[in-house]
Amino acid sequence: MRRVIRLGVNIDHVATLRQARRGRAPDLLAAAHAAVLGGADQITVHLREDRRHVQDDDVRRLKASLSVDLNLEMAATPEMTAVALEVRPTIACLVPEKRAELTTEGGLDVSGNLDRLRETTDALRAGGVAVSLFVDPDERSILAAGEVGVRAVELHTGRYARAAGEEERLREFFALKQAARTAHELGLRVHAGHGLDYGNVWRVAALPEVEELNIGFAIVARAVFTGLSAAVRQMRDEMLRARDVAERGQ
Repeated sequence: MRRVIRLGVNIDHVATLRQARRGRAPDLLAAAHAAVLGGADQITVHLREDRRHVQDDDVRRLKASLSVDLNLEMAATPEMTAVALEVRPTIACLVPEKRAELTTEGGLDVSGNLDRLRETTDALRAGGVAVSLFVDPDERSILAAGEVGVRAVELHTGRYARAAGEEERLREFFALKQAARTAHELGLRVHAGHGLDYGNVWRVAALPEVEELNIGFAIVARAVFTGLSAAVRQMRDEMLRARDVAERGQ
């Protein structure tokens, strides 16, 4: 029986395009519905502290209208916790955040921020919001995540995606593979994402412990030429083929 793998579609960059003119188009809710039509199991958005793309009202509208799960990426701050407790997304993924970065540059320093992450996690869970941590694929981060009390980790796939050659790519892939096993053995659900595209998603999607991939920029970039529903469908097909091939080989 096929192990289920879900696709979360991050639509931040649709909001980035809208904010270029500070107008209403393209509409984020319409983008979310198009992604769902293409087979998205979840919609992911990152509400940044500087509100550079997604806005508070976007999150409220998505929560009120979506027929699938809403994954809110957020910094572990009192302000973001208050927003999450108001909106109540299906799950909140706690991520590191720097004002000057173009995109999230790495995983959380979990062991260095245990108290703050526990406090945020406890508050969110008490409010009915599940929590995951965005972490680098190393044993120290995974073990520390197990101490926080979350239900899931999302493995940062950025180093794998940016690898300059096959030797480096394989090294980063094996780090992801080991991290996925470690997290699974600790009873954590395993998600992954960052920098994945149509060419590099195969290996990660084939990992049996990985239950969910969150992918955004590559899908939105493909959508410029194909439309969003088609771009999501193509990514979902790639993931499912990878999982099928891996399971037939076991």
